[in-house]
Parts: sequence; C-alpha cells; structure tokens
Amino acid sequence: EQLESHGMLISGTSPDDSLVEMIELKDHPWFVATQAHPELKSRIDRTHPLFREFVRAAVKYHEGRGK
Repeated sequence: EQLESHGMLISGTSPDDSLVEMIELKDHPWFVATQAHPELKSRIDRTHPLFREFVRAAVKYHEGRGK
C-alpha cells in the first residue's frame, strides 16, 4: 500500500495472487519491471508486446529530444 500510494502500480500477479510479478510506475513515461521471461516468447515475426512497446517508447523519447 505504501508503494502504491507513491505511484507504483501492481500490474501483474501470480495465478494465485500470492506474488507480485509485474510493476509499473504511474507517472513515468515507460517503466515496467517483471519477474516473467517475455524474451522466451518473443520471435522475429511475433515480437512480445513488452519489447515492442519499449522500443516504441525509446524512439518517441529520442525524437522528442530533437535528435
């Protein structure tokens, strides 16, 4: 509760809800932390959404800096 009151969002839990598996920061442009292994599900022709969105956010950030 204390972390959530400071902007941390619990966005994923274990199937039985006993473990936090994924967190995000509410007011951060792109902050995701996970205990999962999305790299094991990512393929050249089917990039995992976590990686795809990370790259998209990085490009947007880079373009916003005028470079």
